[in-house]
Amino acid sequence: MNSQEYKQFYDTVGALNGWDFSQIRCSSEGVEWDFYDQVSRLCTASDVLLDIGTGGGESLLSTASHAALLVGIDLSHTMVETARRNMQRTAISNVRFAQMEAESLSFPSEFFNIISCRHSPFHASETARVLTEDGVFLTQQVRECDKANLVQAFGRGQSLRPDGSLKEQYTKELQLAGFRNIHYAEYDAVEYYEREEDLIFLLKHTPIIPRFGQEKDDFRILQQFISDHRTDRGIRTNAARFMMIARR
Repeated sequence: MNSQEYKQFYDTVGALNGWDFSQIRCSSEGVEWDFYDQVSRLCTASDVLLDIGTGGGESLLSTASHAALLVGIDLSHTMVETARRNMQRTAISNVRFAQMEAESLSFPSEFFNIISCRHSPFHASETARVLTEDGVFLTQQVRECDKANLVQAFGRGQSLRPDGSLKEQYTKELQLAGFRNIHYAEYDAVEYYEREEDLIFLLKHTPIIPRFGQEKDDFRILQQFISDHRTDRGIRTNAARFMMIARR
């Protein structure tokens, strides 16, 4: 997908679902961390936090008690609308949501103590600009080898670059932006989707297989994939992630 196709995709998903995948029945082996748990651990009660690519705001709202003010931004206006609806269902008052591009942040310099970004592009120089001296930036991204057996089955995926390419790109960009002490971690976990509908929901609401359901052979391929990868625990695939933590 190009950037315009991604935006249209996220607008559609944002209106329907946000990033709420709680209804999916899925178990995992080998997950090394929970990203927003890592974010919460680095927060102090007086911090101002920015979450880039906040989606429906579900994860940011779950961390609201760990900082003084939290701001979630997303390029999709429907994601932001969903996030605001999600907040209205709570008693949380210290979270704000706004539609905004990551490469053009409408905030003063050195405004945030901590910035998080999960599974979303970011602009290293803009991130550095709005982060305080000695502020912390955390990002979790999807590795290129994620859902490898699905990508092989369908012959297309959200990334066909060699594994590690995005890590190298972001490392260089962060270094050029003045970040230091860049720590890196990765995992490649096994996932089991309990039911066919769980896997279909995932594929329809993420860009793992671009244009899933629009190609004439997609559901034939999916049925063969399920047959080939069904186990006693569920339909087997993988979840590959990396995390970077850096200080300005």
